[in-house]
Amino acid sequence: MNNSIKEIYDRDKTYSKKWNEQEVNVLPFSIADMEFMAPMSVIRDMTHRARHGIYGYTLRSEGYYDAIINWNKTRNNWEINKEYICHSPGIVTALNLIIQTYTSIGDGIVIQSPVYYPFINSIKNNQRKVVFNELINDNGTYKIDYLDLENQLKREDVKLLFFCSPHNPVGRVWNKEELIKIGNLCLKHNVLIISDEVHSDILLNGSEHNCLAKLSDDLSNNSITCMAPSKTFNLAGLQTSTIIIPNNNLRRNYLKTLESLSLNKITPFGLTGVESAYKNGEDWLNDLINKLEDNLKFIENYLISNITDIKLIQPQGTYLAWMDCRSLGMSDKELESFMLNEAKVNVRQGYQFGPGGSGFIRFNFACSKKMIKEGLQRIQYALDLYKNKGRRK
Repeated sequence: MNNSIKEIYDRDKTYSKKWNEQEVNVLPFSIADMEFMAPMSVIRDMTHRARHGIYGYTLRSEGYYDAIINWNKTRNNWEINKEYICHSPGIVTALNLIIQTYTSIGDGIVIQSPVYYPFINSIKNNQRKVVFNELINDNGTYKIDYLDLENQLKREDVKLLFFCSPHNPVGRVWNKEELIKIGNLCLKHNVLIISDEVHSDILLNGSEHNCLAKLSDDLSNNSITCMAPSKTFNLAGLQTSTIIIPNNNLRRNYLKTLESLSLNKITPFGLTGVESAYKNGEDWLNDLINKLEDNLKFIENYLISNITDIKLIQPQGTYLAWMDCRSLGMSDKELESFMLNEAKVNVRQGYQFGPGGSGFIRFNFACSKKMIKEGLQRIQYALDLYKNKGRRK
């Protein structure tokens, strides 16, 4: 079967959150799903399942578990046991469940900003404290401020670290030495690590991902790893995530919370899609990586040639480009209004990711080059008008 990437340019009539929650003449580069069809092998298997005609309550099969175990063994060199595998309808749902399971109202949770904004929302919505450990932007390369991190971890109220690996939105793929240093600091101060590794399959230009939990037995027992095929294979709508918890006590408590809210179920299409993707999707993923790298090079060249006021922060992973717009001299609200109302592109605004995000935008480049070019041309044209207006004043 031909499992090559197939582009979709218009999803207007699919009730897409990305496309339908905005004006029709605005191009969306905001929400992190892709404009590519899922692997044809997944579509085939889900179509076959749909034709059965009965979509009743569904159990997780041995094939489902085997697919997750074998994927991690092959891709991540990480051997996990079946009993470690827990579930959630989505990783953001899992973050909320984790907060409710392992912390109390008023406890602190460390995040490394600028970082995936639902981290912040989940903490605040559960009446916990957001504790920022802002990343250091070293001339476009983001690094961890370990001195500040330890100062935050040793606070009595801090119970968890929400760790993003690879990092969304700055695109860092953390190396083994960085992971061990972070992990040891958390062990030293008895802080549980929640490692969001949903983008771990999207590695660019030879980057290598290391699962934090596989680096030592101590780290395995002090971490919860969140994964899903949602970003990798464009299956977010299936609402199926994998939460890997090697520690027996941690796992038992998580499952109690999951069951108390009756969230441990799976749909027949979630079961089929996950198993099919992990068993048959590797060639498709390799093609995807090639396309993303080509798109990224196009963006880099376009900005250098046409929009010198916007700088690309080179991502090592994810399909999200973090762009530095500070040279434009706009406030956050001015930049937000400019992109949406003048350029007619919907990008995620950097200030939403917390301290360190002001003056940046996040641009989803998992789409056709045609769509990327049109989006960048709109920004360029709007900037030309903006600068000419300023000169006339």
